[in-house]
Amino acid sequence: MPARGARVGKHAQDVEDAEDFDVEEALALVNEGSSRRAPEPGRGRASRGGTPVSASCGDHAGAEAGHVCSGVAHDQAIAWPRAREAAARAARAGARRAPAPVPLDAALGLVLAAPLTALCDLPSFDTSAMDGWAVAGPGPWDVRDKGVLAGHDEPEPLADGEAVRVATGARVPQDSTAVLRSEHGHIDAKGRLYATEESGHGKDIRPRGQECRSGDQLLPVGTLVTPVVLGLAAAAGYDTLTTVPRPRVDVLVLGDELLTGGLPHDGRIRDALGPMLPPWLRALGAEVTGVRRIGDDAKALHKAITGSKADVIVTTGGTAAGPVDHLHPTLRRIDAELLVDGVQVRPGHPMLLARTKENQHLVGLPGNPLAAVSGLLTLAEPLLRTLAARPAPEPYTLPLTDVVHGHPDDTRLVPVVLRGDHAVPLHYNGPAMLRGVAAADALAVVPPGGARPGAEAELLDLPWAAAGIGVCFT
Repeated sequence: MPARGARVGKHAQDVEDAEDFDVEEALALVNEGSSRRAPEPGRGRASRGGTPVSASCGDHAGAEAGHVCSGVAHDQAIAWPRAREAAARAARAGARRAPAPVPLDAALGLVLAAPLTALCDLPSFDTSAMDGWAVAGPGPWDVRDKGVLAGHDEPEPLADGEAVRVATGARVPQDSTAVLRSEHGHIDAKGRLYATEESGHGKDIRPRGQECRSGDQLLPVGTLVTPVVLGLAAAAGYDTLTTVPRPRVDVLVLGDELLTGGLPHDGRIRDALGPMLPPWLRALGAEVTGVRRIGDDAKALHKAITGSKADVIVTTGGTAAGPVDHLHPTLRRIDAELLVDGVQVRPGHPMLLARTKENQHLVGLPGNPLAAVSGLLTLAEPLLRTLAARPAPEPYTLPLTDVVHGHPDDTRLVPVVLRGDHAVPLHYNGPAMLRGVAAADALAVVPPGGARPGAEAELLDLPWAAAGIGVCFT
């Protein structure tokens, strides 16, 4: 695990950073005397794999083992690293997803489920590496009238003392000893070719099989299909690639207060998550199969969850215990297995992960936009990455340029921009704000208590910063 930033003392909070916190976080910082603790190991209800990953519903009166509790108490929440591990483990616990062949033009961003093995020699015949003349034996040479172009049939063999004009990529005639570059030769008035620079045997000829022989393994299972992989596969003779299919995701946007157009009015606000989540989920390797807005309707939520055929359901809002927070009661009603019920992270601690049926999971994101981003990176990213068989990003750290005030008990995810070999924390990072993360390159993982200037912080790259919009949002 990469080094984390050093902790800041209890009373090192700076009033100037008050805009970075919502009321809940500010109160938590003030009321440090009533410190909350994570559940002790062994108290959580075991997942189907037998590893405790969340606090037991049995800790609450009247709850049955294996059922979902209604509401999120902080003492149910698990540590941020454990939550990410639980999400990856949940994906691994399901049945193996059958590989599928896909055309090259649909394979970008997928992962190879079978080795990429050369179907032919590369190159498949001796070719010219340069424009010039194919020559046989020592010069000078008599030049044939008709040259050799790429894509044409095999030319007639050369005899010693003969040369023929040849284009880059063209098949060189049998018995050619070298290719003389255009700039390294001249033809006299009698049509004889002379070399102005010596051309050694085999010079500028790409021999058959120079890159690979038929049957050679070019790339192993688990390779991410990039544009270059597509090019290599095409060169090696492939029309399709056997890949791990994208996990299918249904997005359910909850909340009667959400508008899909125009300005906020009459206590209603614009839906920020509906436009944001589908491309972000695609960047995480998912196929978004549907986006539905169902408001605060318990019956509609139940119908949408039970009717979904997706591998993963992502919901927004409704993860707490308010009067219209229907997610926990709905999960309890369908006898879902709650794997994570709250995470010790700010923003976004009331996020959840549940197994709703065999080989189907639900990620419940908080309704506040930055809190939802936190949930995406905490639970959805490791779950979808593992389902898609993508390699985990290599963890790395950078020193912070400024102090970052932490939560007393919880990890904090803070938007940062990368400047050289430092990470610069951004303001406007409250749970309901997107202004900071919209300008960010990454989120810094700040441990409980905060981090001083110069402290090393683990960074979570944002997809567009790591790969570029044209690559990651395919």
